[in-house]
Formats: sequence, structure tokens, C-alpha cells
Amino acid sequence: MTQELNRLEIHDILELLPHRYPFLLVDRVLDFEVGKSMHAIKNVTFNEPFFQGHFPERPVFPGVLLLEAMAQVTGILAFKSAGKPRQNELYYFAGIDKARFKRPVGPGDVIHFEVEYLRDMRGVGKFKAVAKVDGELVCAADIMCARREYK
Repeated sequence: MTQELNRLEIHDILELLPHRYPFLLVDRVLDFEVGKSMHAIKNVTFNEPFFQGHFPERPVFPGVLLLEAMAQVTGILAFKSAGKPRQNELYYFAGIDKARFKRPVGPGDVIHFEVEYLRDMRGVGKFKAVAKVDGELVCAADIMCARREYK
């Protein structure tokens, strides 16, 4: 018996995250387990706007955007675990620890994000996140996000 995957397509992601082009950095969720983990992807293409300046001779996906993408995946997992956001509610990127970059990411790569939910303390979730390309670790970090209302 095969287990069916919990997938989210782009229209599902757009319902959960407020990000839009060019700042939405998650293309698809391949699988998730509520309250536990999520596996998502980003397809990196040469026409990404930041490649014009980072770096024209050797395009490199900016490390800060790798971290932002991992934070977006934590937000999706948090909302799937705790319920859909209210109209005036977001998960904010609240902190990052132990961030490490292992190798550059460039056009043509498919980044696989694996996020593990660790715990929640007073509305702040803590997650362990990794990014991989072709099974090779490219970035790892502990990420915190906070569910907050905005005005």
C-alpha cells in the first residue's frame, strides 16, 4: 500500500502566503505532515531578476534569499499546522540561528527545502530547515517565525 502525498500547488501556496512575484520563492510543496515536516521546491531559472546583478559573469542565487525561501516554507507549514491565517494575520520571519552555506546555487538548479517543526512557544515556532540541490546540502539553519496580527 502506497501512502498518498500531501501536495500543495502554487494556487494553494498563494492562499497561505502574502508573497507575490518576484518575492514568492516556493513553487510547490511535494509533501507535508501537519505539525511535523514539509518538503517543498523552488525551480531556479536564469530569468530571475536578481541574476542581473548577482553576479552577471557567474549567476549565484543569493544566500539571503535561500534563507527567505526556507522561512516561507516554515510559514506554509505553520499555517497548515495551526490553521489558515485570518485576514489580518501573518507569520513573520522572527529569527535565525546556525545558518551555514555549503555551496552556490545557480540557474537550472531545483532547490529542495526540508523543514522540520521543532516546537512552539507563545506563538513563535522553531524549525530546522535545510536546502539541497541534487541531494547535496547547500544551506542549513534553525528558523523562528512568529504568528502576529498586523494593522
